[in-house]
Amino acid sequence: MAPRNILLMIADDLGRQLGCYGNKVIRTPHLDGLAAEGVRFTNAFASTASCSCSRSTIYTGMHVHQNGQYGLCNGRHHFSTFEHIETAPALLNKEGYLTAIVGKVHVGPEHVYPWEVREEDWSRDVAYISDKVVNVFERSKAESRPFFVTVGFIDPHRDITRAGFGNDGDFDERVETHKYDPSEVEVPEFLSDLPGTRQEFANYYESISRMDQGVGMILEGLKKLGLGDETLVIFLSDNGPPFINSKTTLYDAGVRLPLIVRSPGSASSVVNPNLISYVDILPTILDFAGAKEKNNNLERLGRSFLPILASADDLSDWDKVYGSHTFHEITNYWPTRFVRTRRYKYHRNIAWRLDFPFAADIYGSLTWEDIRNAETSPKMIGNRPLKNYFFRPAEELYDLKEDPYEVRNLAKDPAHARVLEELRADLEGWQRKSRDAWLYRDGVSVLLVKHHLDAGMVMPDSWDIDVEKPGTKGPDVKLYNNVPFGEVAVQPPGLGW
Repeated sequence: MAPRNILLMIADDLGRQLGCYGNKVIRTPHLDGLAAEGVRFTNAFASTASCSCSRSTIYTGMHVHQNGQYGLCNGRHHFSTFEHIETAPALLNKEGYLTAIVGKVHVGPEHVYPWEVREEDWSRDVAYISDKVVNVFERSKAESRPFFVTVGFIDPHRDITRAGFGNDGDFDERVETHKYDPSEVEVPEFLSDLPGTRQEFANYYESISRMDQGVGMILEGLKKLGLGDETLVIFLSDNGPPFINSKTTLYDAGVRLPLIVRSPGSASSVVNPNLISYVDILPTILDFAGAKEKNNNLERLGRSFLPILASADDLSDWDKVYGSHTFHEITNYWPTRFVRTRRYKYHRNIAWRLDFPFAADIYGSLTWEDIRNAETSPKMIGNRPLKNYFFRPAEELYDLKEDPYEVRNLAKDPAHARVLEELRADLEGWQRKSRDAWLYRDGVSVLLVKHHLDAGMVMPDSWDIDVEKPGTKGPDVKLYNNVPFGEVAVQPPGLGW
């Protein structure tokens, strides 16, 4: 039996700015070629829109409120995955795989992510990185062991300058430079078309084209070693572009991302429209590897998409995804949850009384400077009023067919009351099933006071405490129904979306 090799490539802060996803300006021939040889998913979703958090969902098959990687791993932020969780490298080590990561790691602690080869490197020289990756391929072949290799590209993340994307570095002569004219870039509709935005996107495109070359070099190395036909190749990004209204938000601009998969023996040039979550990545990898995991009471809510990989049709049981976000930087606390169907998107904003926080790199951007100084009234981010970006209600509901950029909130529209009721119940059922500590009633976590509820305590059935009427007694007080966690709550009949 041929080895079941696995190559996972993760771009950093890449949206759908690729030729194979419809961008007519950018040059990404290697990723476009990979898509032509495999499957391009058009509805793949990160569970969250922050680097460390998203990577943790990929490696654990669990949402961040389950695995504990609530925010960024590095520096002052110092969030870490729970000690008891078995991650992708730990599970595949048990299967005899040569596990390796090259490039960006950005999750912790190290012993919870025990890659056998750990080549952490912040270089954007994709030729240098590809050489390190090919060395692992060669070792795998020499030792007759299957490999699970993760490549963490640094591109196209911002650098520490206000508008840069690492394009001024020293690179191997094999790396070509692709410059872009700011007047020719495609400014996405979630952003305002301003000079600073165009300049930053020209730099962003250059970084993406460099990353694409790294993909090509790695795939060529795989081919030369004769390993291409026995390797599952997965390419994705951790979260959306590092711009306001995208990264750190759970709007589609931040979480609807590229996912390209090439599997041995599978069909090519498939465009798969089914809704895939990043918590499905690990189950898919384990399925391909033939690994039989013992659950150990861990709730991995994802499932393998290998059985539907070649499907070009909308499948009824792949029509919904969920997500959770709690932190980005340590100072960026803004917990929110979402459920998305093909037609609708519902957001529950737990800390809605707080203004939405800025990530440091986005705050320093030229795009934000131009938006805040634009001679318009009211100030806008794309089609969204600036005020609505910073101050959001407890609930947001969007009809994505009519409003794909999630601008017109229908949560208080009587015509959508039934949809709101169903998605609200659906999301809370998922929160209970995933034991989400951010399922709130009366301003506190239901999970953390569950032992009091089980002992007979009652609490109002409202999300936030009513300081004018805080009582729990009287005929007008609706009390919370103490539904068990770990189970799906009773939901109203479906609408057949």
